[in-house]
Amino acid sequence: MPTTMPETRPAVSLAPRPLYEEVAELLRQRIFKRELEPGSWIDELKIAEQFGISRTPLREALKVLATEGLVTMKVRRGAYVTEVSQQDLSDVYHLLSLLESDAAGVVATKATDAELKELQALHKALETAAKPGKANTDQFFAVNEQFHMRLLQIANNRWRDQMVADLRKVMKLNRHNSLLKTGRIEESLSEHRAIMEALAARDAALTVQRVREHFANGLEAAE
Repeated sequence: MPTTMPETRPAVSLAPRPLYEEVAELLRQRIFKRELEPGSWIDELKIAEQFGISRTPLREALKVLATEGLVTMKVRRGAYVTEVSQQDLSDVYHLLSLLESDAAGVVATKATDAELKELQALHKALETAAKPGKANTDQFFAVNEQFHMRLLQIANNRWRDQMVADLRKVMKLNRHNSLLKTGRIEESLSEHRAIMEALAARDAALTVQRVREHFANGLEAAE
């Protein structure tokens, strides 16, 4: 009998990530960690040497960060880490409040019980990160962002997600400072409890209200 050869399928080949995207992510994290301070000049020669790359992918990376609002390009002066003015911050918080409260209202009415349990689990992680005497600001910040991103995913509007992602990058230029203010972590956690209560009650109007209050208080702490 003829031997039947097993069916073979061509291996899936994923395109490698462009170098400039990797460089953009490295610089993005340096900016968020304050290794590159707001208002500081970005020394292209020094950074290219540190990364072991030419200036071409570095400049492409800087263009990406400029479109995100993290870097400001100045004619004949080069690239600078963006300084966020109070008006910028107010505008960003205003838009995030509108977009994320709208998403939260959708979640309150349309999320499955399993999805609400996911949000509750993230909230419990927030509680752990904020324990008195053991508060971990970096962990709280990371889980807080996971909570907000998961809420957006459940609401399922990719256009809103894209806008929020860009706005949150700008907000990160200042966010750590606001959380370091005395009592702000505890206040933020209390606001999250109120949001979770409204979600659990599946009260869309109350959920929207509480998310907007959360952003209003966040802006006040950031000023």
